[in-house]
Amino acid sequence: MGGWRPAVRAHGDARGIDVRRPRARVLGQEDLPEARALCARDPVTSVLAAARLEVAAVAGFAAAGGQAWGFPATGPLVAVCWSGANLVPVLAPDLVGGDADDAVAAFAATARAQGRRSSSIVGDRTAALALWELLAPRWPPAREVRADQPSLAIARDPDVEPDPEVRRSTLAEVDAVLPACVRMFAEEVGYAPAASPGSAYALRVRSLVAEGRSFVRTEPAGPATGPDTGPGPFVAFKAELGAVAGGVAQVQGVWVDPLRRGRGLAAPGMAAVVVATRREVAPVVSLYVNAFNAPALATYRRVGFEQVGTFTTVLF
Repeated sequence: MGGWRPAVRAHGDARGIDVRRPRARVLGQEDLPEARALCARDPVTSVLAAARLEVAAVAGFAAAGGQAWGFPATGPLVAVCWSGANLVPVLAPDLVGGDADDAVAAFAATARAQGRRSSSIVGDRTAALALWELLAPRWPPAREVRADQPSLAIARDPDVEPDPEVRRSTLAEVDAVLPACVRMFAEEVGYAPAASPGSAYALRVRSLVAEGRSFVRTEPAGPATGPDTGPGPFVAFKAELGAVAGGVAQVQGVWVDPLRRGRGLAAPGMAAVVVATRREVAPVVSLYVNAFNAPALATYRRVGFEQVGTFTTVLF
């Protein structure tokens, strides 16, 4: 999809939406094979949406935590949008020009009719920015727009020797992993999530640990581990596989405790995550990172990640 510009349309309704444009439709279980096949055309870019579609295919949309929209309203799908905790547009790689404009506009019309329920818009930069431009006049202001997030991937052995101390966390370590996740989230997003026992965030972290998708390097607690770590193991490095689908595992939540930064833990830790993930989960490992985070970008490139696209995240 090329550089998007809002089209000037005649015959609009009072909301500025062209009443003659094709509409999106809410997808049902019978549409999921086609929607997943569309995502498979660009599995790295679509992994966030594809992961939710896989859950929906197995356990239903309620279990997946949202719904999927398809475009056009009738006929073969050329675009899908996952609407849940995140709003994730996915356009077919060859969808360009006015057809791409129509798909984004259709998703925007559906989102505007539904009202904002997602905490972010995230996905391919062109589609995500185009969707936000149409939603911005009606939705509450964004807290932050991270428009330039290189999407990186690796499908081979890393260039750095893996850290042998990085391993999957265990359920017995959730009480140590959860605070580390909260601290990472607060650093990355700007506020701490509600993480009391039984909260959605705490249950999500526990689920990732239970599914073998949480990786940690731990050290014994001691005077140098800070006041908030408690008596158990101290999480010095962590990362999670936040989305897995279509042969791609997307790494999220990469974090080194501030007291251990500058000691060379990040690159070997990520190399260990890549090796274990490619061996046991998916052949392609991906992630996306803010372009302004030069140290993180340098670390990932040192490991062997290469840029394959660009994401945008709009945070509310």
